[in-house]
Amino acid sequence: MHISKKDYLSVTRKIFLSSALILGQLLFINASLKAQKIAPESEIYEQATEVSGKLIQYGQDINAIREFYTPYRLNPTGEEQYKQWVLNSPEQRKRLIEVNNDYLQKLAAIDFNSISVYGKVDYILLKKKINLELENLQKEEVQYNSIKKYIPFAGEIYFLEKQRRRGVSLDGQQVAAKLDSILKEVKTDEASFSKVASLDMTLAVKAQQAVIGLKGRLKNVYDFYYGYDPMFTWWVPAPYKLLDSALTVYSKQLIQKGKLLTTQKPDSSGIKGVPIGRDALISQLNAEMIPYTPEELIALANKEFAWCDKEMLKASQEMGYGNDWKKALEKVKNSYVPAGKQPELIVKLYNDALTFIKDRDLITIPPLAEETWGMIMMTPQRQLVNPFFTGGEEISISYPTNTMNEGDKLMSMRGNNPYFSRGTVQHELIPGHNLQYFINSRYKPYRQDFQTPFAIEGWSLYWELLLYDQGFAKTPEERIGMLFWRMHRCARIIFSLNYHLGNWTPQECINFLVDRVGHEKANAEGEVRRSFEGGYSPLYQVAYLTGGLQLMSLKHELVDGGKMTYKQFHDAVIKENLIPVELTRATLEGTPLDKDFKTNWKFYNFIK
Repeated sequence: MHISKKDYLSVTRKIFLSSALILGQLLFINASLKAQKIAPESEIYEQATEVSGKLIQYGQDINAIREFYTPYRLNPTGEEQYKQWVLNSPEQRKRLIEVNNDYLQKLAAIDFNSISVYGKVDYILLKKKINLELENLQKEEVQYNSIKKYIPFAGEIYFLEKQRRRGVSLDGQQVAAKLDSILKEVKTDEASFSKVASLDMTLAVKAQQAVIGLKGRLKNVYDFYYGYDPMFTWWVPAPYKLLDSALTVYSKQLIQKGKLLTTQKPDSSGIKGVPIGRDALISQLNAEMIPYTPEELIALANKEFAWCDKEMLKASQEMGYGNDWKKALEKVKNSYVPAGKQPELIVKLYNDALTFIKDRDLITIPPLAEETWGMIMMTPQRQLVNPFFTGGEEISISYPTNTMNEGDKLMSMRGNNPYFSRGTVQHELIPGHNLQYFINSRYKPYRQDFQTPFAIEGWSLYWELLLYDQGFAKTPEERIGMLFWRMHRCARIIFSLNYHLGNWTPQECINFLVDRVGHEKANAEGEVRRSFEGGYSPLYQVAYLTGGLQLMSLKHELVDGGKMTYKQFHDAVIKENLIPVELTRATLEGTPLDKDFKTNWKFYNFIK
């Protein structure tokens, strides 16, 4: 019997989920019996909790709705088909709201006070996720209602797609007439919309997304029947192609009318983004469990920057450059290795960091994790938005290629010199992102649906802070290399929040990175472009240092306070997966939790 790859993966996933559900039930029983004395509570709840079954079921139910109501993107040469992720249809949005509300009722039926702190964390994570989803869906509903007057023909396309999902036999001649009628509506709407002076950019984007979604759904109908239904194939192609082209033109017209409602000054950088404003920043910070305002986080970054300045001056003076730390930085930048030699350097720096960490017994490192990390070279196209190496399951090395001009080659080499790279190889590999992926896929993997960049990037950044404190940088050049990155993390908070508050333009952000941190100009441009055009959330760049400082604060409470060793602390944190650090803290410290929990942990000392 032949089993497709898709079916095999589907069956495997079902087996995994079923096993996880059974394990969750067993753990619930174990937690109620004296038999739990066989192992510490932390080991019993390493893989699941009393509530984890609900989290898994919720994720699968939401995915089922999204999959069912999302159009296929035809893969003509392979058995496995894809989905074209488009704006929710009104029917799809309604079902998502209903399913989310159903799960709120299921959560309300759980006796919150009777479950473990691990289960309480899962409960809070799921409730937080559902409420955020409902908030976003309701916001989408309001926005859709504001733009649906520009797409009065949408319902007819949605209805055709609904029929397609169950293979209803369509009358080809009638479908052709319907498409011709919709085409006339689009032309009429296009003419009417041309008289509209402008449209709020958020609504313009939503309107464009809706039209692009309609194009995708209509294509899904066309691909399903064309060639298989003789009358559909006879009648529909010509009107379909005309309507598809008209929708393309209309979608562009909609976005061209978009007007960014911001006080942002004119900019010459060519970098385009959408500042979201203070209210949206505060809303997102609350969702990420960060109880500070944007202004407070900028103050935090400036305070950390001042510390970096003092450390940088000390290193500069040791190198004989006095208070001119930028000259010391130039010396460090010019230590770059020849083209083609960067991979060897990365391996050396990785081994240096790993030896340092193992000698101090800071964390458990599985041998298989050491064996299986990968390495690739970054393409010149990616280096336009990623001027420095990145990582995860593999490390992606940024260094000159033959297609770059001489100036860009030099900037890439200077910006990825050995001292800069020394501070960040472990950020990308072990114990940073690579170990994260390794451990997170083996402990509470269902929590990956609740991940936050403040845990993802915060964990790796925490190791930069910790290793500096532990003396990993022995020479002033090594200290400058690590301090450069620490200043960069401070700068990310300052420039990204000021941009989204409407205070700075992209060019001002670039200038800040060059003047205040000492970036190469091309690298600064790439960093800013990555921040605002790279698909990252507005808070992603804020998350690095902020998340790292959260973990440093928690380390101070537990390790410096004598409650845990470094290894115990790090092993426990990473096994809780990529959830908000405040909830990891509650798990490790046994902090009392309420089912209506809201963020309240003030982790940063502004006075000290």
